[in-house]
Amino acid sequence: MFSSLSHFIARRFSRGKQRNTMVSFISMSSTIGIAVGVAVIIIGLSAMNGFERELNNRVLSVISHGEFEGVRAPLLDWQNVVKQAEKHPKIEAAAPYVKMTALAEKGAQLKAIEVRGVDPEQESRVSNLSDFIDPKVWANFTAGGQQVILGKGIADLLNVKQGEFLTLMIPTSGAVTSVQAPKRVRVKVAGLLSLNGQIDHSLALIPLADAQRYAKLGASVTGVAVKVSDVLQATQIVREAGNTLDVYVYLRSWQQKYGFLYRDIQLVRTIMYLVMVLVIGVASFNIVSTLMMAVKDRAAEIAILRTMGATDGLVKRIFVWQGVFSGAFGSVVGSLVGVLVALNLTPMISGLENLIGHKFLSGDIYFVDFLPSQVEVFDVAVVSITAIVLSLLATWYPASRASKLNPAAVLSSK
Repeated sequence: MFSSLSHFIARRFSRGKQRNTMVSFISMSSTIGIAVGVAVIIIGLSAMNGFERELNNRVLSVISHGEFEGVRAPLLDWQNVVKQAEKHPKIEAAAPYVKMTALAEKGAQLKAIEVRGVDPEQESRVSNLSDFIDPKVWANFTAGGQQVILGKGIADLLNVKQGEFLTLMIPTSGAVTSVQAPKRVRVKVAGLLSLNGQIDHSLALIPLADAQRYAKLGASVTGVAVKVSDVLQATQIVREAGNTLDVYVYLRSWQQKYGFLYRDIQLVRTIMYLVMVLVIGVASFNIVSTLMMAVKDRAAEIAILRTMGATDGLVKRIFVWQGVFSGAFGSVVGSLVGVLVALNLTPMISGLENLIGHKFLSGDIYFVDFLPSQVEVFDVAVVSITAIVLSLLATWYPASRASKLNPAAVLSSK
């Protein structure tokens, strides 16, 4: 009964007109502060979720999780390496590749790129490159046609379109004491690789057999790429599988080249949680000020309640409820605003970029050229509950002070 009574009186106190306008102002500021804090943290965490999603869907889905690359020479018996690697329980597939550095030339434009020779059928087992290329182009990507699939960033820089030709200048291996002219290969742009990120500005694909011929490797390949079932354990899995091979190979995993991205995202996420506690904590301090002034403003009403038989616990609960109202209302409003903005964050930032004519994330620097966002119910719940809990803790001292008011002293002074 007292619990429902305290709730009823707290609502009347919250809705009733304050004699002191300063109390109303501070109460409104504390609610707005909590709402803004909750909204900003939800938006920030959603952005981190978006970056992690794009890292998994755009980067880790197209690059090799791990690679076995020949040490002394290219891998001649690569078929055996593929079979041995796939025996590992956590390696889902393996495929050969040829990797070389080349200079792409179109008119007066030059661009240093990484050329990767792949076999479409085998490459599809270890990566999702085909998801970002026109299916018809990928199906007809065969050796002997002098074809190349360019990253969209490279194509834009060279001002070359699908169906046009460009020249690849590939270094020629020879005696270390002699300087040899690079091999010049004229190729046709069969299609574009559109990942909307850094890879678009550095990668070109050619059929595996053509790459072997350009690099004079014969039947050999540069290495074997593998796809693992647990990307976070890729380094350990590649090391275990590499120890079972019959040839000397360099062991590489995606974590050596792109691991910093994942670590940075997790670090920023941790910092966001810390900032959440600090921001909402500071906003909750306003609740302490509000309730302390409310206690003074409602001293007469408290004294009357005490003379009517209200216990210390009832008076405490009244002001605890009043503080929780501010925290809960701010948390709900902040959550709604934060979720609404986070769901529309990508188009909002794109619109702002178009308005000012400047891109915040450049595709040739960052792994994506847009600001992704993904709302997680867990994050929204954690932020909202944290705001309510901190608001509840902030009510304890003012509520205790209210319960210790002397009714006789208060009423005699009126």
